[in-house]
Amino acid sequence: MKFFRLVIILYFCSSLIGCASIPKGFLALPEETLEKRTLQMRQYETVDEEQIIIAIAGVLQDLGFTLDDSESELGFIAGSKSSDATDGGQIAGAIFMDIMFGTNLTSTCDATQKVKASVIGKLSYDKSKIVVRVTFQRLVWNQMGALSRVETISDPEIYQKFFDSLSKAIFLEAHKI
Repeated sequence: MKFFRLVIILYFCSSLIGCASIPKGFLALPEETLEKRTLQMRQYETVDEEQIIIAIAGVLQDLGFTLDDSESELGFIAGSKSSDATDGGQIAGAIFMDIMFGTNLTSTCDATQKVKASVIGKLSYDKSKIVVRVTFQRLVWNQMGALSRVETISDPEIYQKFFDSLSKAIFLEAHKI
């Protein structure tokens, strides 16, 4: 009798699962994906991957990044730089809340940050250009030393500055200036 009940329950559960369908647009990319890729990618009219990798490394160092990792065969370079993350407005608000309500919010204010850059430069599918994609992430630690925030930086000026510097570096490298 128990076996018969178990079979019926399993059959009922499996029939419910079989009725479920994949939601519409399940595999569709968010609309902002194209905008992000446009911001993060550029193509260069060269097929010299070594020249691009050298230029990328130089640009990252010129922008104050320390090179953390590289895999030249894959066209990958990663760098990071640390800086102060304190925000006067955030601290003032926390002090006000501490005084008014007896909380200890100043210890949760931002203290330090690390900005990470990840760059990949590879030949395009038709092998006529090199495509470079860069992403910048920000990791923020609070006054207590706890990681409080991890975010992708989407400020167009930062990406534009990187690609302007990279274009100049590629030009200089190509002309041995």
